[in-house]
Amino acid sequence: MKISYNWLKNYINTDLEPEKMSQLLTDCGLEVEGLEKVESVQGGLQGIVIGKVLTCEQHPNADKLSVTTVDVGMEEPLHIVCGAPNVAAGQTVPVATVGAVMYFGDEPFAIKKTKLRGEPSEGMICAEDELGLGTSHAGIMVLDDDIPAGTPAKDYFNIQEDYLFEIGLTPNRSDATSHIGVARDIKAVLNRYAFENNGHKVGLSIPDVSAFGADNNNRPVEIIIEDELACRRYTGVTVSNVKVEESPEWLKNYLNTVGLRPINNLVDISNFVMMETGQPLHFFDADKIEGNKVIIRKAKEKEKFTTLDEIDRELSSEDLMICDSEKPMCIAGVFGGMHSGVTENTKTVFIESAWFDPPTIRKTAKRHGLQTDASFRFERGSDIEMTVYALQRAALLIKEIAGGEISSDMNDVYPMPLARNIVEINYQRVFSLIGKTFSTELVKEILESLDIKVLEESNEELKLEVPTAKVEVTREADIVEEILRVYGYNNIELSHEVRSALSYMPKPNPEKVKNRVADMLSANGYNEIMNNSLTAEAYYENTESIQAENHVKMLNPLSKELNILRRTLLFSGLEVIAYNQNRKITDLKLYEFGKSYHFNNSVDKAENVRQRYTENSHLSIFLSGNITGESWYKEAQKVSFFDMKNHLFNVLHKAGIDTQNLKEVPTEQPWFAEGIDVKIKKKTIATLGKLAKKYQKQFDINQAVFYAEIDWDLLMNAIPKSDTTMTAVPKFPEVRRDLALLVDKSVSFRDITNVVKQNGGALVKDVNLFDVYEGDKLEAGKKSYAISVMLQDPEKTLTDKLIDKTMNKLIGAFEQKIGAAIR
Repeated sequence: MKISYNWLKNYINTDLEPEKMSQLLTDCGLEVEGLEKVESVQGGLQGIVIGKVLTCEQHPNADKLSVTTVDVGMEEPLHIVCGAPNVAAGQTVPVATVGAVMYFGDEPFAIKKTKLRGEPSEGMICAEDELGLGTSHAGIMVLDDDIPAGTPAKDYFNIQEDYLFEIGLTPNRSDATSHIGVARDIKAVLNRYAFENNGHKVGLSIPDVSAFGADNNNRPVEIIIEDELACRRYTGVTVSNVKVEESPEWLKNYLNTVGLRPINNLVDISNFVMMETGQPLHFFDADKIEGNKVIIRKAKEKEKFTTLDEIDRELSSEDLMICDSEKPMCIAGVFGGMHSGVTENTKTVFIESAWFDPPTIRKTAKRHGLQTDASFRFERGSDIEMTVYALQRAALLIKEIAGGEISSDMNDVYPMPLARNIVEINYQRVFSLIGKTFSTELVKEILESLDIKVLEESNEELKLEVPTAKVEVTREADIVEEILRVYGYNNIELSHEVRSALSYMPKPNPEKVKNRVADMLSANGYNEIMNNSLTAEAYYENTESIQAENHVKMLNPLSKELNILRRTLLFSGLEVIAYNQNRKITDLKLYEFGKSYHFNNSVDKAENVRQRYTENSHLSIFLSGNITGESWYKEAQKVSFFDMKNHLFNVLHKAGIDTQNLKEVPTEQPWFAEGIDVKIKKKTIATLGKLAKKYQKQFDINQAVFYAEIDWDLLMNAIPKSDTTMTAVPKFPEVRRDLALLVDKSVSFRDITNVVKQNGGALVKDVNLFDVYEGDKLEAGKKSYAISVMLQDPEKTLTDKLIDKTMNKLIGAFEQKIGAAIR
């Protein structure tokens, strides 16, 4: 949001320089993302002075050039060669002296001493386009003769200089969407300084509107609110006999500074008051209001309406409209209509100042793709008590700038007055949250400076009334935030005390586990994705195992692509894969921590509403494309089921699961062409597999996708208590023994590791598979596993006798448990 330094100083008396004010704003929560010097003419006419042409003669070597001497207030006049046809002795002219930077043309350039056709030239006599004061290049500017030579041109032309703050406004600071709102924060911080240093407090100078009043009642307009929830307050007044023309310079300068293009005095007043107060206004041509009625109602479904940008729009029954007795005139709080606004022919204007429901405005603006300055403010919540002041301010400015007379009483329709929030705070809790104790009088001073009124007080507590401008301040924690903003986060010193607590945690910290797994995946080349929990119901239409009646559906979805809460993380990830594939990024390793949602329609709503809805945490992993890139010594390698399985088991191991205790069974999940469920104690902790082609086709994905999803809630419960034990680095060497086992094809390597685990004893540290052979040399239905067994004793060096005893025990177990033969 753009805020003008000069504009701010209209409301608060301070000599703070722009740089210091920028730091103050950032410290109190209004982060200044940029500070820019703004001038009404680029360069501010620096180096341009007023000169008197003393002599003017024909250039001896050029027919179209003149040689002049010009008095610019220096000891000696300047010799300047000029090409303008209208230059003459005795003229008063603007002169660019040596070193002045000129901004006309393609690139800025500096004036230098030079020679033109053999004659010295020490400056330039300027035309208006060369100074940025107009568009004419027919000749030099000739000024009034009474201007002294040497007068800075910026003083003569009244060049305005300002500074522009670019503030990164957070959504909760709707009270700071105006210059008065920002000035209020500056006042609060300065008064906090004054309180702590016994200085003088500053006040907020708000323009006086006490002169507002009806000159006559010739043009009353009736106001009817049909939807009192969407429009809680609507205020209007009529001003007649106005003259639409160009705005005065001061008004145009303010608007130009904050990036608003001046149009005419009426439109400019509307924009000025909005930027001043934060209250958007709308001006209607009163002569176009049929029946002298303004009706605030919801649009009819598919009703047609032409907006100010000449686009015919189809309205929704959720759109709030401002209408007369026959037709809609404006999309409330968002955009005006083509046939109801003010024009150069307008004589009577009806001013609207209203409060509209933020969600209603947000949805309408989103639906029609209309993000305006008005919707920006209404979406965040405008100050319902500012509607009257803003209207009165605008009416008085119209009388001052555009003439006219107020031709109706102010019509303020406010059927359901909004009560101010009442918040109680406890000093001890406040100081505990802040981390510092300071004077309770300072707390009250800060709150008073923010217009938060103390209703009741005791030694321990305050009862506060919050102004309606602060729509987000509803509880004690919000008050603490307001106090901290003004007190200054930078003023909270780090404590010299170390406060810690020892607590028994039967389960590991879920956030630590999550971070540990995320770090591992990222280190292995995965990118984390974060998707919207809202998704399209259409994705589930061909999935029989997921019933539509168990969807958590949106009552007022923004679109059909965002009409339910997701049941699985799969489809959100496939959208990301399709998005990247369409941009020629095909080698993808992705993961997401997210939630799925389920509606249980078998639970009676009257019994327990909360039990009807469940949400579960998951980790999803996606692999697609190549696992290794192409190089000079080997071809690219496509991802495979075993790559995904390896990564999934690494995740489970990193989380603290003993993967030796997991069981694998074929999955029945419908979206896999082939896959497995990974179970722990008969519960499915994870599912992985290769995606079925019909789901790839749904997203136009033309390469294999492997997907794994972990039930994160079950995983957290399955992780054993985290006891940390320390062991010394082994002093004695490991011994390796290799075996070749001939087994049935149905025997998996996991069966082998289970046998080792159950029968190997304490000396067996690890078992690895390094070769699998299936071929004609083996009898039908058989395969050969080549495994290595690592043995180690932490107390002594292993003897051959002990090694042979352990290996013979393992061989006997292999023969008995899995029917293996030693090759």
